[in-house]
Amino acid sequence: MQEEPQVKIIECPRDAMQGILDFIPTAKKTVYINALLKVGFHTLDCGSFVSPRAIPQMRDTREVIRNLDLENTSTKLSVIVANKRGADDALLFDEIDYLGFPYSVSETFQQRNTNKGIRDSLETVKYVLDGCKNADKEMVVYISMCFGNPYGDEWSPDIVTDLVGELHELGIKHFSLSDTIGVSNKDSIADVFVELNKNYAECEFGAHFHTKPHRWLEKIEAAYEHGCRKFDGAIKGYGGCPMAKDDLVGNMPTEKMIGHFGYDALKLKKASFEEALKLAENIFGRYL
Repeated sequence: MQEEPQVKIIECPRDAMQGILDFIPTAKKTVYINALLKVGFHTLDCGSFVSPRAIPQMRDTREVIRNLDLENTSTKLSVIVANKRGADDALLFDEIDYLGFPYSVSETFQQRNTNKGIRDSLETVKYVLDGCKNADKEMVVYISMCFGNPYGDEWSPDIVTDLVGELHELGIKHFSLSDTIGVSNKDSIADVFVELNKNYAECEFGAHFHTKPHRWLEKIEAAYEHGCRKFDGAIKGYGGCPMAKDDLVGNMPTEKMIGHFGYDALKLKKASFEEALKLAENIFGRYL
């Protein structure tokens, strides 16, 4: 079995696509994700089981997953769920390894994203976690607005730490710290990762940064310096969270992270990535 790389890259075609209003044909999605499966990423965040009224672009996730070629890849699949019904649907797929749930530091954003407040959403977390345990899957909790928010809700690293502590007591071990609107800086990143790694060293804390193009490096360096070894990205920085603000703040560009860490260190296949990059430019270029 191939040794895992020191730094794991999670490629997020789901996050790249979800805010696009024009429907991308299912066949194109499938071809693209199959190309990504050849690169060697640790995980692909490949779709979501949410209401098609909320995220119309993801209404074909079931069909896409059924048509993926998983025979010659070690890449794991992750999907997002926002309620019990979505979790039940996702748990039926043996192909899926991780179920991600967005759990916010911001009460306003939690309501906006899942139509439930933080307290009520905790019951959904418990439900999804129990389902994952029974189906031999892992749950990842995305801590939305982890580095601040635009809604005036109270925020601090201590609030983040307390929230993670409550989730950890339930049995959550995998977290993705989400810079949902791109407000993080090297100081806030350091503060959050230092506190969490100090208090919950047994957990895995990844970084899901949204960023302006000129600020990607400072975020990666700050997170890495303070213990982060798992980074989400999307090729060319496409996408962002359509539930956060009217103006999307793009994802962390995967090709920038590969250039920073190196193909060999990440155990990625250069030729396969370059092919996926061409497909991404063809699919997403028309929407820029």
